[in-house]
Parts: sequence; structure tokens; C-alpha cells
Amino acid sequence: MSIPAILLPVFVQVALTFALLLWTGSRRLHALRGQEVRPPDVALSQKAWPAPAQQAANAFGNQFELPVLFYVLVVLAIFARKADLLFVVLSWIFVATRFVHAGIYLTTNYIPHRFGAFLAGAVVLMIMWIVFAVRILAGPWPA
Repeated sequence: MSIPAILLPVFVQVALTFALLLWTGSRRLHALRGQEVRPPDVALSQKAWPAPAQQAANAFGNQFELPVLFYVLVVLAIFARKADLLFVVLSWIFVATRFVHAGIYLTTNYIPHRFGAFLAGAVVLMIMWIVFAVRILAGPWPA
């Protein structure tokens, strides 16, 4: 696979992360301007933010959990030349689950659905790591 094809899902995942950062800032600014929260209330703790602002912050924070393992895997797969069509398809599926997860977080925040999206992404990422590890370990060993 070409480097652009391998990296496009990464760029989309990064765009999601930045979009959630901007959404979080927007929700927090809205809460401050609407006097739903006062700056001293949130200076040392995040618990005082209203639900929409906290949901956005949580959705943003979640992009630094599973996706970190995704980013590392993409770099390793490129370096080891193990990023093929299956890898790219699984990458897109993983990124799609992150969009679904964030979407649920920002809207209904219905935990069973949110967990389902998280679990689906975790399983896809686990499969990606297993396939990568098998391909590395089953490949020819240097002399």
C-alpha cells in the first residue's frame, strides 16, 4: 500500500481529535459566557462544568487512549513494511468506531451504546496488533 493510503486514516483520526478539542473549547466558552459555571469553580477541578462541556472534554480525552496504540502500530507497520490492504481496511474500521464513540459521547451518551462502540474499536485494534505481530514473528529471521 502507498504511504498516503496508510496515513489517511491517521489524518482523519487526528482531525477528529482536533475537532473534539475545538468542540470542548466551544462548549466551555458557552458555559462561561452563559454563567453556567464560574472560572474559580473549574480552576482546579473539572467536575463543575455542565454536562455538554464535560461530555466534549471526555470525548476529547478518550482520543488519547486507544488511538495512541493505533498511532504506534501505524508507525511500526510502515517501518516494517507490513501495512497492506487488510491493515488499511482495519484502520478505517477503527477510525469509524472512534467517530461513532465520539458521536454517542456528544449526543445521547447512552453508556451501553458508547461501550459497544469502544469495544468494537478495541477488538479491531487488537486484531490489527495480532495480525501485525504474527506477520513479524512468522516472517524470516535475519541470519
